[in-house]
Amino acid sequence: MSESAVRPGRVEEITSTSNPRIKSIKALALKKNRENEKLFLAEGMKLVTDALATGWRVRTLIHSKKLFDDAKLKSRVEQLATTVRARGGDVFITNDKLLTSITRRDNAQMVVAVIEQKFIDVQDVKCVDNNTWVALDRVRDPGNLGTIIRTADALGAKGVLLIGETTDPFALEAVRATMGSLFHTPIARLSEDQFLAYAAKWKSAGGAVVGTHLEGAVDHREIDYDKGPQIILMGNEQKGLTESLSNACSQLAYIAMDGAADSLNLAVATGIMLFEARRHALKSNDRSK
Repeated sequence: MSESAVRPGRVEEITSTSNPRIKSIKALALKKNRENEKLFLAEGMKLVTDALATGWRVRTLIHSKKLFDDAKLKSRVEQLATTVRARGGDVFITNDKLLTSITRRDNAQMVVAVIEQKFIDVQDVKCVDNNTWVALDRVRDPGNLGTIIRTADALGAKGVLLIGETTDPFALEAVRATMGSLFHTPIARLSEDQFLAYAAKWKSAGGAVVGTHLEGAVDHREIDYDKGPQIILMGNEQKGLTESLSNACSQLAYIAMDGAADSLNLAVATGIMLFEARRHALKSNDRSK
C-alpha cells in the first residue's frame, strides 16, 4: 500500500502516566511484552531518523513539548512527525517526566518511538561471494549484543545470527548500543539445532564456519578469510561455545594475547575477529586527501 493510501495517524497531547496508551508503551520494557506485541522502543533523534530512512514502521512517535522552544529542533521533529503520520503512525506530545518514566533514565532523550520488530529467516542467509555473517551463541548482555551489531555494520558483515537463549536485540539497552546499526543489520534468530543444520548446509555450499575457542588450533590472524563466505561464530560470555557448536566449525581459532588477562570481553573479541575477517574488503579512509 502506498503512503498516500494510508490513513494519517493522529496527533495527541498526553501528560498522564496513567493513560492506557502510555501504559502499553511502558510495558515494552519487558521482553515478554515486546515479543507478544512484536514492538520495541528506540530513543533519540538519530535512531528514529535511521528507522524511518530504512523503511522500519514507526507505530508511535513521542516527543517533549520542550522541543517547541528550539526552532531548529522543532523543525526536525516536525519533519519526523510528518513522515510518521503519513505512514499511519501516531504522534504523542508530552513532558519530560513522562518520557523519563518510559525510558527509565533521568537523562532521557526528547524523542522516543515505538517500532515494529524485524527478523529475517535463516534460509534467506545465502552462502555467496565473500560474505561474512556473525553468529552469537547465548549472548547474555544487551550492551554486548548492541555493540556487536554496531561493529558488524561498521565492518561490512551481512548480518547477525542469534543462537539459543540470547538476550533480546530489541531491549532498550541493546538498541541504544547499536547507535542505529540495528536498522541496517539483518538479524535471524534460531535454536542451536537449527544453526547446526544450517551450518552443515553452509559448509556443503563451500562456506566456512570459524569459531573462537580458548583451545583453538590456529591463531585467528593466520586464517585465509578471502577464500569465500564465512560465518564467524562467537560463544557465550562465561562458557564459550558448546561442544556441538565447536564440532560444527570448519576451524577453531584463538586470539593471541600477551598480558595477564586470560580472556576478552565478547564485544571486543568479536570486533577483533571481524576486523581480521573483513580486512581484505575494508575501504581506505585516507583523511589526508
